[in-house]
Amino acid sequence: MHRKEKTELSGVKEIARRAKVSIATVDRVIHNRTGVAEKTRNRINKIIAELNYQPNIFARRLASRKNTEFAVLIPGVSVETSYWQAPLEGIVQAEKEVRPLGITVTKYFFDQDDPSTFIKQSRLVLKSKVAGVLLAPLFIAESIAFIAACREAGIPYVFIDADIPDQDKLSYIGPDLFQSGYLAGHLIRYGISGQAKLLVMNISEDISLANMEPAGNHRLFRKEEGIRAYFKNNQLQQEIIKADLEKADQSSIRKSLVKILSANPGIQAICVTNSRVSTVARCLETMPGKHYFLVGFDFTDLNIEYLEKGVIDFIICDKPQEQGYRGIMTLYQGLVLGLVVEKVHYMPIDIITKENYSFYRN
Repeated sequence: MHRKEKTELSGVKEIARRAKVSIATVDRVIHNRTGVAEKTRNRINKIIAELNYQPNIFARRLASRKNTEFAVLIPGVSVETSYWQAPLEGIVQAEKEVRPLGITVTKYFFDQDDPSTFIKQSRLVLKSKVAGVLLAPLFIAESIAFIAACREAGIPYVFIDADIPDQDKLSYIGPDLFQSGYLAGHLIRYGISGQAKLLVMNISEDISLANMEPAGNHRLFRKEEGIRAYFKNNQLQQEIIKADLEKADQSSIRKSLVKILSANPGIQAICVTNSRVSTVARCLETMPGKHYFLVGFDFTDLNIEYLEKGVIDFIICDKPQEQGYRGIMTLYQGLVLGLVVEKVHYMPIDIITKENYSFYRN
């Protein structure tokens, strides 16, 4: 790309930044398309005039482009957790913005408890010959195989929610998982005293497979690593009990939880490393007597219900709706506009409590 063209493309991004709108909105104004409020249109045109922006090359790029298709490969909303509804809403929001620019977004959903559904859907993505993929790499081995096929086919990909180290992605948009766990450790410190024990629960169908992979690769284990690092770095002597549960249904989790708590009466706090903290909360609610300090992740309806009741003490969130939105817009900016995009965009790590949850937006 010539230096002048780079400057002009960067100018579009600068106009969007100054006007506090999306690049797609700037494009609509430049080409006099509908769908922009008059006040916003005037603000953008004023900035264009101030910058003396000349969109000739950008206009030729848009005029010559063909329709572009992106694929989204993420889990569907499950009975156990509604977490993936939020990223989907962000994806749909971005899709509405880029559709008038000749971009289509095709969604492929897999069962987060069944790797075979990921394999099936990933094959459909490869057959569709899309221009780029937005991927939630929950199953590491299967994801690595899929992105190797994407590389061979020349299909760029963006990760959301979890990263896989040493993969040549266009961008990763999501939390720093180690730091999320480190923060969980800090919060848990307030809920324990003396030589109390801490229970860390990793609940996922692929946990057994994850134990066979290189240490630290699985998203839940990286949070656990952060928790352990917090206690070690602060010279806290609490015993940390680890429970990796493959079965995510209520009955199985309750059975395992009762067994662990009976065998370890010194446990005062529990951290569930994903959105299934509400399932653990439901079990604890039916157990009379002792209150366990409970920390978990993700802003879901069930998690908020148990936060309100006081069964869950803290929820850690990382704006999943914005992750979905940014994922699509990163594909658009990088592959259609030719802009340089951030290789890693870490989301804020937010602490949600009973007192502030009603003000939070994903």
